[in-house]
Amino acid sequence: MPATSPAHPRRRRRTNRLLVTAAGVLTVGALAAAALPGSASAGEQGGKGHGHGHQHGRYQDVQLLSFNDLHGNLEPPTGSSGRVTELQPDGTTKTIDAGGAEYLATHLRQARKGNAYSITAAGGDMVGASPLISGLFHDEPTIEALNKLDLDVTSVGNHEFDEGAKELARLQNGGCHPTDGCYTDKTFQGADFPYLSANVLNEKTEKPLLKPYWVWKKKDVKVGFIGVTLEGTPNIVSAEGVKGLVFKDEVETINKYAKELRRKGVKSIVALIHEGGFPASPNYNYDCDAPGAGDGISGPIADIAKNVSPEVDALVTGHTHNAYVCTIPDPAGNPRMVTSAASFGRLYTDTTLTYDRRTGDIARTAVKSANHVVSRDVPKAPDMTRLIDKWNTLAAPIGNRAIGHISGDIVKDGTESPLGDLIADAQLAYARTLDPETDLALMNPGGVRASLTYAASGAEGDGVVTFAEAFTVQPFANTVNLQTFTGEQLIQALKEQVSGSNEAAPKILQVSDGLTYTLDLTKSGADRVVTDSIRLNGEAIDPSASYRVATNSFLAGGGDGFTTLGQGADDLVGDDDLKALEQYLTANSSAGSPLAPPAADRITIVR
Repeated sequence: MPATSPAHPRRRRRTNRLLVTAAGVLTVGALAAAALPGSASAGEQGGKGHGHGHQHGRYQDVQLLSFNDLHGNLEPPTGSSGRVTELQPDGTTKTIDAGGAEYLATHLRQARKGNAYSITAAGGDMVGASPLISGLFHDEPTIEALNKLDLDVTSVGNHEFDEGAKELARLQNGGCHPTDGCYTDKTFQGADFPYLSANVLNEKTEKPLLKPYWVWKKKDVKVGFIGVTLEGTPNIVSAEGVKGLVFKDEVETINKYAKELRRKGVKSIVALIHEGGFPASPNYNYDCDAPGAGDGISGPIADIAKNVSPEVDALVTGHTHNAYVCTIPDPAGNPRMVTSAASFGRLYTDTTLTYDRRTGDIARTAVKSANHVVSRDVPKAPDMTRLIDKWNTLAAPIGNRAIGHISGDIVKDGTESPLGDLIADAQLAYARTLDPETDLALMNPGGVRASLTYAASGAEGDGVVTFAEAFTVQPFANTVNLQTFTGEQLIQALKEQVSGSNEAAPKILQVSDGLTYTLDLTKSGADRVVTDSIRLNGEAIDPSASYRVATNSFLAGGGDGFTTLGQGADDLVGDDDLKALEQYLTANSSAGSPLAPPAADRITIVR
């Protein structure tokens, strides 16, 4: 049976929530493009979106506040993960510290003031790959925070499946963790908001795992939401996390449920899509539509937007952690807003949807939207501070423990990153305690979630690495796995970084000390890895020889499109990868001799 959210009469629910039970499909009918006197043109970037102009009569402005990819970042994220870049009127840029649930709550509450018709929605990855304050408790703290934020609805993201479908159902429905039990004297209540998973089906029943859509209603205004995650989720989540599930095409699913919503009389529809794009500018407030409709964004979401039914009025997206507010024409040629609010709670999007009471549809010519910074120059929300303090108190005995010392920032940024090299070295060192014949280690770049910063995050002192900081870097609880590959397989695995499913968006593995090669980005496909340049401790890889390779369990399962890494022999499963990093830092650093950032010079890049 699909996991669904039960009614929770004991909880405070916002009066504008109406849950429509269905396993249905949605597609909004011909969208009215009524010209509204004095309305903003579609794609307008300016303005707070707080002074909604149509409140009575035929038209009613509905405020849609949205964000995505929070990843359990309740406390302000550090380093580059806690900053956004703002384009100034004179063409220069300004960096702004951003994020933190205490500030996000304040910004959202301020934005809602004066807007009686306001909805808050999210685009997935609210949990998963979370810092210790949330991840240590299986993300119960984040669900509690989202309840306090008055989140109305969210799609699932790929990270909602990190711990499998049963754990996702627990986050929705409540109950204590089946292994770790209850963390406080109160039973975990679950999410007050529905998770939507229209394109995630139970393999046996072929029915949606969770509700496919949800309808918000206030008086005579109705807006439907369809939630999907990227079809390729099984390629980027551990096999155990998606066991027994099928992920269907995003466009086909949205169009299917749009039709069902229309049959139920819901003509205003928003798709929450955990898939994203790549903007033309790194500045959160750049004018995406300046060169022409849709020219300012590329990637999967651009193709999805061009094919989703015209009956859908707006797309809230995510996954790529980028910021954009773009107009991409629907299949009928009508303008349609596509938004993403970066990640980690650094931004939120404020969109005005003008509802036409006569047609029950959104007047597209009146849609406007803008991203806003979750700046830290506003008062902290006291209820969020209390929540963070509660969970930090529980986490402190574990999280505050010092495990190493560094002499400077060890960042995760770059094609080859210093932190990626450090983690690969740590896994190689750990693997050699299990098998001294281990030759090398490979680390997937997506598994490195945050940089290690020299500046203290608490009272530990500068240069001290705490367990909590290491947990934020590697929160997935993967194991370190050893496998034997032929040299030919090893070469093939390296070529899979830039070919097959990774050709359009390469995933460059982080490599342990001793493995070197040239990556020629002037070439295409697998040829970008220069075969003759691959060396291990200075010697060419012998295609017929055997090599013992350490990876995490995600890669050992063929994750991220590295099918060859799922075909090794003589498997040996070790302890979790975080323990490997902890042991390496403890063994190789001290207060008097801190670890220096690796040079990140193992891969020679030709551009």
